[in-house]
Amino acid sequence: MATERLSSILSHVENHASGRSQILRQDPNDVVITLALRTPLCKYKKGGLRDTPLDALVFKTLEQVRLRSNLDPALVGDICLGNVRDGRASYYCRVALLGAGFPNTTCGSHASRFCSSGLTAAQHIANEIITGTIEVGIAVGAESLSEGNERLTRPFDEEIRAASDEAKDCEVNMGVTSENVANDFNISRQMQDKYAVESYRRAEVAQKNGWLDDEIAPITVRLDGKDILLDKDEIRYGTTYEAISQLKPSFDANGKSTPGNSSQITDGAAAVLLMKRSKALELGQPILAKYVGTSLSGLAPRIMGIGPVLAIPKLLEKYNLSLERDVDVVEINEAFASMAVYCRDKLALRWEDMNPRGGAIAVGHPFGMTGVRQIVTGLSELRRRKKKILVTSMCMGTGMGMAGLFVSEQ
Repeated sequence: MATERLSSILSHVENHASGRSQILRQDPNDVVITLALRTPLCKYKKGGLRDTPLDALVFKTLEQVRLRSNLDPALVGDICLGNVRDGRASYYCRVALLGAGFPNTTCGSHASRFCSSGLTAAQHIANEIITGTIEVGIAVGAESLSEGNERLTRPFDEEIRAASDEAKDCEVNMGVTSENVANDFNISRQMQDKYAVESYRRAEVAQKNGWLDDEIAPITVRLDGKDILLDKDEIRYGTTYEAISQLKPSFDANGKSTPGNSSQITDGAAAVLLMKRSKALELGQPILAKYVGTSLSGLAPRIMGIGPVLAIPKLLEKYNLSLERDVDVVEINEAFASMAVYCRDKLALRWEDMNPRGGAIAVGHPFGMTGVRQIVTGLSELRRRKKKILVTSMCMGTGMGMAGLFVSEQ
């Protein structure tokens, strides 16, 4: 019996080691990230990007990719734009890439998977590289909520609504799903407000210490008829528990989700440049990180915010990794503090390793941008810590979760 128990323990240790060693191994066919950047995040309708429409935002982001990569733009085979709210995003991707100096041989497309649209764009480009469809590609995530915030203009078809209560739940306001999570899993207002204050504090510390400088590519935009340089996120300094605990609920008179513990509404864009390791070495491109893979999970739409607790374990099981032993930084979208608190506690995450620079409550959640922004932010934090493994994850409206796995090489 003792021998069998010892063999089981040794087998477990060997399997764990093989999982970590496997993803740390470098192979010429690895899909790697050679550039990762983002714009500042600016308050919608009030901030520095309020006069910058989506096509201009994508154009300025891609222009920075071209200038900073020192790469022949003709090598880029495809650019995929993650965007949620604008049905014209495919047009804007194509026109923006042409304006940014990429030739007409570079294709463009649009990916939309709610809050995971940016990560879906990265997955799409990575898969094109893996299958040999392209050699080099760019994933962009962008959202201009100042320009528009399209919502459903009518209820779903009555036959669908009658056939499935869960289909009907897909109409529910995201704030109401936050209240559902809070009520179903006993996440108190106090817990949410305390979490939110820490998100604000971390974002302030990160900005004041210059940790965001290698994330942000400053851009010049037109604002009120003048050219201005944007180089910093627009965040609230000095946010206190006493202040946000006085705010009234946003979605239910007796609810717990407020403007202070929900994600800010902001504009912004982010991009990552991807290619095979062999191609990066051939072109002399710096290798920042390796894209390992993604996972998807579905769940009840009424509690859509807990999607990461399903997607993250599924992803790590696929690669034989332990969240506690192997993962150094976790970026989980703070759509609402209710879901962030639940995911943190359910996954037993070390809070210091979850959203260490603050998250969407503090810096905002331009829906299509967030999936790429998390990659940019997480890789920068790994470099600062001199650590290796990043997991990113989002919940998604209508009840889905997605997670991504990356290995830093800097």
